[in-house]
Amino acid sequence: MISLAITPWTDPIIDTLGHDPRSEYVERFWLPTLGPTSLLLIRRLASVFDRTPEGMTMDVVEFSQSLGLGTRDGASSPLVRSMDRLTQFDLACALKPGAFAVRRNVPPVNRRHIHRLPDTLQREHANWVDAQLTETPIEHARRRARRMAFTLFEQGEDLDRVERTLLGIGFHPSLCRESAEWAHERHRMAFAALDFEASADHDTAA
Repeated sequence: MISLAITPWTDPIIDTLGHDPRSEYVERFWLPTLGPTSLLLIRRLASVFDRTPEGMTMDVVEFSQSLGLGTRDGASSPLVRSMDRLTQFDLACALKPGAFAVRRNVPPVNRRHIHRLPDTLQREHANWVDAQLTETPIEHARRRARRMAFTLFEQGEDLDRVERTLLGIGFHPSLCRESAEWAHERHRMAFAALDFEASADHDTAA
């Protein structure tokens, strides 16, 4: 096996209410179940989908090397086994031999796997669930869309591209525009603050 075709798995519900694979929730509560290699893989693919929403053709050896997994290819390679593990937990699905769809966002950890977590993490997850009960679905979706939009601006995307990416993920059109504009303004303010600090440092040095 030389390459894999990877496309995003579109799911309007999970894409709106789920968790970005790079989020703290996924690191804390999915990591013990999924394992570090599979988590690293889905996080890297989330970044790939930010840049290329249509997906990619993955050179198995090259991509494995970029993740620190060595140069093995074929069905026994760590990367392919990690992809199979994502499929096992319904975070990816096989479309045909050599082709997978991978979720851009992941659902909450189900109850069966929560009960297998250490007691401290089970308590933390219970506290997280309690906190979420005070937040409406639209507030949750807005927070996720804004965070994702800000990340895209950090990667150099422009306003229209950010809005289109959010729309492609499955956010409501009105939420896409509002979140893109919100993140664009915060990004502009952050750069303005950096420019001001650099100017002040230059004046002090002079």
